[in-house]
Amino acid sequence: MIIVPVKEGESIDRALKKLKRKFEKTGVVKELRVRQKFTKPSVKHREEVMKAIYIQKLQQAEEGM
Repeated sequence: MIIVPVKEGESIDRALKKLKRKFEKTGVVKELRVRQKFTKPSVKHREEVMKAIYIQKLQQAEEGM
């Protein structure tokens, strides 16, 4: 459960903004989106490999400069 302390005189908008920020940091929404559909383990592995290759290329390009 996410608890947002609201100070006296603080606006509702600011409290909602704090709540949204905390909610986003926990990763709940991201987890729900992932769980909505099933992805095969082979597809997950392929995506991880492609991401690693992309990051490696970026790092090599940065070193080459």
